[in-house]
Amino acid sequence: MPIKVAIIDDDESARKSLARLMKSAGISAVTFSSAAEFLEAAKDSQVDCAVTDLRMPDVDGIKLQQALAQIVPHLAIVFVTGHGDVPAGVKAMKGGAVDFLEKPVDDDALLEAVRRAADRSREARASRAEFDDLQRRYERLTPRERQVFQLITSGLLNKQAGAELGTGEKTIKVQRARVMDKMEAASLAELVRMADQLHIQPAAKTDSKPRRSGDARTR
Repeated sequence: MPIKVAIIDDDESARKSLARLMKSAGISAVTFSSAAEFLEAAKDSQVDCAVTDLRMPDVDGIKLQQALAQIVPHLAIVFVTGHGDVPAGVKAMKGGAVDFLEKPVDDDALLEAVRRAADRSREARASRAEFDDLQRRYERLTPRERQVFQLITSGLLNKQAGAELGTGEKTIKVQRARVMDKMEAASLAELVRMADQLHIQPAAKTDSKPRRSGDARTR
């Protein structure tokens, strides 16, 4: 799929020049004259990365980067600037920028940075989509099924999970099957991977044994 890049620069000639460069490399470009203009369209723009000037009136490149982190956190950014502002460049890189290039920008360096940024954005977008899908599946589980999910992905056998929950092994087997079905997991190993992706903490293992009916009677 062709790369689509957003170019944000308050200098019209710079915008047109960058757009021509992208087009010459087979990259689709949409241009914006200010950070505010791009922020209004960011959610619906479906671009693979943003190339933005650092110094712009009102909302500068750093503020744009901070705003985009909240709106479209997957979007990778390449900064270009006519000012040798090292501290700002360091801040931009720490904020997750793919590159920080000084004007006049070397064409090959910029195109290479855009390709890397697009790859990063697409990977981040795919990871987010996968996480959202897992979360959707997890939300289908009942509270008890979530407990079973946590226990069996912590390494407990059905019998042990049943002891933890005060129920029988056969009941756990049924609930485990429902968990596997709702999570669309083909194996326990895949279910463990899902638990890790969802940041589900392993259950604390105890040495407690299931109580018999007579264990709790008063003596």
